[in-house]
Amino acid sequence: MTPEQLIAYDKAHIWHPYTSMQHPTPAFPVASASGVELTLETGEVLVDGMSSWWTALHGYNHPVLNQAATEQLGKMSHVMFGGLTHAPAVNLAKQLIDMTADNLQHVFFADSGSVGVEVSIKMALQYWIAQDKGEKNKLLTVRSGYHGDTFAAMSVCDPVNGMHDMFTGILVQHLFADAPPQSRSADDWHDSHIDSFKHMIEQHHHETAAVILEPMVQNAGGIRFYHPNYLKQLRALCDHYDVLLILDEIATGFGRSGTLFAYEQADVEPDILVLGKALTGGYMTMAAVLTSAKVAMGIGSDGQGVLMHGPTFMANPLACSVALASTKLLLESDWQTRVKQIEKQMLEELSTCCELDIVADVRAKGAIGVVQLNEAVNMHWIQPRFVELGVWIRPFGKLVYIMPPFIIEPEQLKKLTSAICTVVSEMNQQ
Repeated sequence: MTPEQLIAYDKAHIWHPYTSMQHPTPAFPVASASGVELTLETGEVLVDGMSSWWTALHGYNHPVLNQAATEQLGKMSHVMFGGLTHAPAVNLAKQLIDMTADNLQHVFFADSGSVGVEVSIKMALQYWIAQDKGEKNKLLTVRSGYHGDTFAAMSVCDPVNGMHDMFTGILVQHLFADAPPQSRSADDWHDSHIDSFKHMIEQHHHETAAVILEPMVQNAGGIRFYHPNYLKQLRALCDHYDVLLILDEIATGFGRSGTLFAYEQADVEPDILVLGKALTGGYMTMAAVLTSAKVAMGIGSDGQGVLMHGPTFMANPLACSVALASTKLLLESDWQTRVKQIEKQMLEELSTCCELDIVADVRAKGAIGVVQLNEAVNMHWIQPRFVELGVWIRPFGKLVYIMPPFIIEPEQLKKLTSAICTVVSEMNQQ
């Protein structure tokens, strides 16, 4: 097919994320990707500011990850994980246990971030059933959160300002505290910031199995940054009221927020940790749910202990091999310096947008940069405009944001920030 034929057939038959078949947003055909650049079938070369939705830490077509995939492909692409195991899964599990909190000693491999959240919820509920406390069957979370698009995951996303409000009467009803106040510095803290959550857990701990939230950064719910003290006090309240803590680091894990895992900024340990997105360096879908011995052994304390979940492609050897190579590549690199430099440059270059009337806020944390507008963007206009400027940036709602690969060069990042400033300025004049 010609590029035009590809686009036409795609538009007529293929459903893309978060769009409709009646009025789909434009889709641009990619021919190849390398480093931090996407090459379209129509010839344009775009600097990628999205890391393919937070995943491609090392950029595209990386020789180390290519080699890991190629070598594993020569051995086996897949084998069922029921009753069998293999070195890629064992080695990856060891790597994840070694690099996460000391209490996390058990790993369940899943297909995607949303499925990982489903597994974490199932673990928490089953833990309390095994303790003969089946009445603890609710989840407590905070508003402005996002945890995925499957049903249990949707039930703990913001029910009012999230993207799943049409399902409110269908989803299981859980408990929501106010969103943590946004924070820009260590001084942006007052003990009253935890009051809403404190009230909710005081009133509902007897029916609450677990608290679930995204540590330090609320991602698709608004890309909101909050204070470490909030998470620190939340952990203490969970301990006091005997409630499990699930931390969703699907988006923030592997250095994106400035530390290897965002929970490190509050010096806490979760009972259950969900990882995804960047786990395989953007090569293929995979997630991992890590849990403490307390939870893993507690699930079996009733003499049963069988966690009834088993994805067909669980612990896929190809995915495990690439994930292991990606995590080693990250740990062997000077990623901390790179992320600090990216944050500094984004703040400096995006700050000019603050002068525009349509801009509500400009912020950055780690390798996450955000220009928040007062009104939602027109995707049918803004997406092609960014392509015209030679960049791939995918806004949503009121947020024009980037989370580039860690390997991005300053001049490439400058192209992204300049494009944002240009487009936002043009919008300001409309």
